[in-house]
Amino acid sequence: MAARDTHAEDQVARLLEGYRPPPGVADELLDPEGRIRPAWRGFIQHFAGLGPEERARRFARGDQYLRDAGVFFRQYGEGSSVERAWPLAHVPMLLAEEELRRISDGLRQRADLLEALAADLYGPNRLVAGGHLPASLIARSREWLRPLVGVAPRDGHYLHFLAFEIGRGPDGTWWVLGDRTQAPSGAGFALENRVATARVYADLFAEEHVHRLAGFFRAFRDALQGLSADPHDEIGILTPGPLNDTYFEHAYIARYLGFTLLEGEDLGVEAGRVMMRTVEGSRPVSVLWRRLDAAFADPLELDEASRIGTPGLVGALRQGSVTLVNALGSGVLETRALLAFMPRIAQELLGEPLALPNIATWWCGQQAERAHVIKNRERMMIGPAHSTQLPFEADATTMLGGQIRDPALPALDAWLEAEGADLVGQEAVTLSTTPAFVDGRLVPRPMSLRVFVARTPRGWQVMPGGFARIGRSAEPEAIAMQRGGEAADVWVVSETPVEPVSMLPGPATSFARIKPGALPSRAGDNLFWLGRYVERAEGVMRFTRAWHARLAETADPGSPLLEHFRAHLAGIGIDIAEAPPGALTDALRFAVTSASHVRDRFSTDGWTVLNDLAAEATDLGRGIAPGDETARAMGALLRRITGFSGLVHENMYRFTGWRFLSIGRALERSIAVAGALAVLADPEAPEGALDLAVEIGDSVMSHRRRYSVTTSRETVVDLLALDAMNPRAILYQLSELRDHAAFLPGVDPLGPLTELTRAVLQLHTGLAIQTPDRLDDMALRALQAEVEGLSDLLSETYFR
Repeated sequence: MAARDTHAEDQVARLLEGYRPPPGVADELLDPEGRIRPAWRGFIQHFAGLGPEERARRFARGDQYLRDAGVFFRQYGEGSSVERAWPLAHVPMLLAEEELRRISDGLRQRADLLEALAADLYGPNRLVAGGHLPASLIARSREWLRPLVGVAPRDGHYLHFLAFEIGRGPDGTWWVLGDRTQAPSGAGFALENRVATARVYADLFAEEHVHRLAGFFRAFRDALQGLSADPHDEIGILTPGPLNDTYFEHAYIARYLGFTLLEGEDLGVEAGRVMMRTVEGSRPVSVLWRRLDAAFADPLELDEASRIGTPGLVGALRQGSVTLVNALGSGVLETRALLAFMPRIAQELLGEPLALPNIATWWCGQQAERAHVIKNRERMMIGPAHSTQLPFEADATTMLGGQIRDPALPALDAWLEAEGADLVGQEAVTLSTTPAFVDGRLVPRPMSLRVFVARTPRGWQVMPGGFARIGRSAEPEAIAMQRGGEAADVWVVSETPVEPVSMLPGPATSFARIKPGALPSRAGDNLFWLGRYVERAEGVMRFTRAWHARLAETADPGSPLLEHFRAHLAGIGIDIAEAPPGALTDALRFAVTSASHVRDRFSTDGWTVLNDLAAEATDLGRGIAPGDETARAMGALLRRITGFSGLVHENMYRFTGWRFLSIGRALERSIAVAGALAVLADPEAPEGALDLAVEIGDSVMSHRRRYSVTTSRETVVDLLALDAMNPRAILYQLSELRDHAAFLPGVDPLGPLTELTRAVLQLHTGLAIQTPDRLDDMALRALQAEVEGLSDLLSETYFR
């Protein structure tokens, strides 16, 4: 036993060899005497016992989980943005339970302070009147929304969900670096960090008594449900949409909490109430967890240029018909200059000092403060007073340590004298360090901690975790995610076993099957077009494979059959000379776009496969040869896309959204088959056209079994148009359309037919009584046009 202990100590010593935090900087792993902090001991011993290959294997397992789950954030550059894989730091940051308790006490007090401050700024404004806040500081803030003055929240609270960026100073004290009150992000990423990191350290996680996160989210979910005016009203999460940098998190949280993910266009205001546009009509919305900036929320009264808001939302707030989390206008509380006044405001509003101080800040609109900043410029960060960025997110207009970043700015003294009211000085951040695994060894890297706080009926609840932003280098700015920083899971470690909480109700709760939520019209539209685009992509693959397979056989692209088929393909937008055809990559790109708008309703596996398929199709253009090579490549893609279709069909819940997806697929297939038959089953078509039609219809084996005669126009039209048992036949697809349409909203099985069900039934009946000889190319073209008309009718009925 002693030998094993000695061996473990040697492993730890080798692991920490060379681990040297900078002088005068606090470290999360080592205390001031250089000893491992108690919360870290179990983890470090475990980590030290892993060999290089085992560590690499475990890290890869966590990264693979994040890739499979589709976790990303959007990184912005000059004029563009790209989806970047979530940068997981493989070494978590550990906190002792007692330390989080002290932090939590300070954050609860600060949450109460921010609530009181918001109530004053949009209410009596006593702080400004009493000289505790400069009037100009508030009035000139873009986040202070004048139309919201005097609009009290329906439930009496401005704030419900907050995030605080905190850091530990050199003396070990935790400081608030910034308050996040507008639309705090990161809670969903904290959950995914936890899942990924738990997979990396699956054999250690339970032993370390790490507090679970589910209890925090369950309490907040229940709190939101308690805010609803009516249990039948909708609760939604309002997102700016897929182009937002944290859209993945919005979709993930919506799935996790069981709420509807909404965009501004999903909502309207009717008679002062916020209503969700659904395929069943308008549904009232009582609670919206807002994830977009307030200025964009209502183009009528706020930013008229907004295309992502809901006209009339402010009016609904005035009437008290909806609760927003957080209230519009709460973003003003993030203003950097407010930090300079928070100690005084705490005394004024709470009658007590700040339990958790914020970073020292001086507003340069006052002579004494301006002089102090000039005198101490070498240890100051000087930047925009109304900025809501954190200190380590400073941009080119920020001076750091007396060095002007933007050469267009004047000298410091002149700058402060001319624009002091718009500037603040903040003490340069010296953040504590935490271990990061870099190039095979542990190194100290600067760290900030994001902690989340939620309002519940029992008061403010602090998430027992969060995520830590870890710098890629020793510079504080390297923490920012947009500059290459990483995100680490935060383990709050207890000395005793912790309760294994989950989102599931307790055993004493009675079972109740919950009715599927309403489907927003936008979501239904995107699911419908997702079905169409995927089927369209499959059709392009089949057409392309058949053409190139014939080319491989004849080596003559100018043969009558290939020229005849090429003309048809060109007519439907397929350039067969392209490899792959642009029609294929476009269809897959549009499918991904449609799926991105319904991430909360689309499985992770389906999303991953669809993205991989789109990337694979695009990559085919690199040196692929026409003929057999292209045909084989299309065959491989076909197997992938049919696998995707099977995955979606087998795994998707049979709710209304699935029906729209299936309708889109059936409609697109009917259109494609009708068009192909009109060309290839034309009596004037070249020799081989009928066999080509059967191959495109994936019905070669069926044709051989069903008909004992040579391929003829009658057999081909019968099999691909009129056979109700052939899933490639038009009649089969119209049967699918008829069956799905019968279950769509607004259809009463005992009442009169709707316009859509009548049109589908007419089409189905008209085709069912046809015979192959009467279904000529003109009849097929007419049928194709009538099926296309169903798309417009469906959209008019349910999506507009």
